[in-house]
Amino acid sequence: EFNDIYDENRNVTGKLHKRGTPWHPGEYGLVVCVWVYDGRGRILLTRRAKGKSFAGTWENSGGAAKAGETSRQAIARELFEETGIRAEESEFELISSDRDNHTWYDFYCLRRKFPIEDVVLQPGETDGVMWATFSQVHGMIRRGEICHIIGRQFYEEEPKLLNRQSAQ
Repeated sequence: EFNDIYDENRNVTGKLHKRGTPWHPGEYGLVVCVWVYDGRGRILLTRRAKGKSFAGTWENSGGAAKAGETSRQAIARELFEETGIRAEESEFELISSDRDNHTWYDFYCLRRKFPIEDVVLQPGETDGVMWATFSQVHGMIRRGEICHIIGRQFYEEEPKLLNRQSAQ
């Protein structure tokens, strides 16, 4: 799998990065994440399958953009691959972007209500799904049931998600 390489200003360089190989100074990839939010105080979480890093922990959907994909194309693909949920690119609301040593991150919200039974888990990727209230997520973070990276992300995005609840 190949990913586009971005510069520090988030311009596509025209170069490609092979997944699993080291990044060079000044090179950045793009990772997208989405909080599927029912608008009533619950978010969708999936559990990472055995054999994956952080196996058995809960998370939101997301992953790396493939070469040639826009951020919205990547998040629509990742959500479908991990949950079977189809959404139009225009339905994803960008709530923030960030950058670390070698990655640009786009964090989205998708407001969607559906029965949990509609979720189709991806074998080898996910092995559980649940709707969780914000207070449940807080408890799961404290107990280490949510990967610390996702927990930190949740705390940063929580006020923005709560604002969407009160805006309904």
